[in-house]
Amino acid sequence: MNLEILWFVLIAVLWTGFFFLEGFDFGVGILQFLLGKNERERGTYISTITPHWDGNEVWLLTAGGAMFAAFPRWYATFFSALYLPLVILILALIVRGVCFEIRHRSRVQKICYTCDVTLAISSLLIALLTSIAAANFATGIPIDSNGHFTGNFFDLVQPPALFSGLLGLSLFITNGTLYLTLKIEGELQTRAYKISKIAITISAALFAIAAILTLGRSLICIAPLVLILVAVILVFRQCLKTAFFMVALCTAFCVAGLFFFLYPYVLVSSDAENSLTIMNAASSDYTLKIMSIVAMIFIPIILAYQIWSYYIFRKRISSRNIHSEV
Repeated sequence: MNLEILWFVLIAVLWTGFFFLEGFDFGVGILQFLLGKNERERGTYISTITPHWDGNEVWLLTAGGAMFAAFPRWYATFFSALYLPLVILILALIVRGVCFEIRHRSRVQKICYTCDVTLAISSLLIALLTSIAAANFATGIPIDSNGHFTGNFFDLVQPPALFSGLLGLSLFITNGTLYLTLKIEGELQTRAYKISKIAITISAALFAIAAILTLGRSLICIAPLVLILVAVILVFRQCLKTAFFMVALCTAFCVAGLFFFLYPYVLVSSDAENSLTIMNAASSDYTLKIMSIVAMIFIPIILAYQIWSYYIFRKRISSRNIHSEV
């Protein structure tokens, strides 16, 4: 395996890890405002992701950095094409992080309420934008022979991309509801379980539609459809832990399948001749060798931290465990 292929695979793994971990994270961010009837209940929901949200976002930053260093033409073309959505995405990520910090420290009810609303809106925006961006990887965007974006904003929000955004949002919400059933006790857990049955049914229906529309790309939609249908059965049988992992695996499979379908391209153009491949978009061999050494050192550290974090905060919580200032 040459270094170009190796880094294409590593970037696919990083994006898969981001969607795998952030799926429930964004879902809980959206749901806390819908499920929580008061400040204390919303604080209980938020506390389930407070130890993990910043670690999960490391995968996004690492994936973007890896694209920049390993495939600069890919990074330059794609990020310039999605300039406006990515500015909104970055602002939403910043605002989301600020909401966690302010809410944790503030005892003013109006400020906490504002943070909860803003957290829900920013999580919703990020879920939609990342899913739409992922769809544009494969559906193609108008670029010229020099890798310059020649379209406009409306070329990025075509029906397939919008449908992908809706599908990703439903999957994130489903992930979030199931995660809450594993982390919350009492009435709050019951409330999350009721919503999980609705959310997973909607996700299964959307995947069924996607499978019908993309019959020629069975790896991307058929296998995730099977996983989500199994998860539906598990949810209604109250096998919630297994159902959560099935939905998370479905999310990861969608992203991995997207990159599998994309290979050997890194960015598809509306004009096939102008598409970027792993060879014509890659950095020099020397750069890729240095990056490989750095990756061998730091990726195991990131994985070890994430595993340790989830192990330490593995127990369930309830509103009785939450201090009034959370």
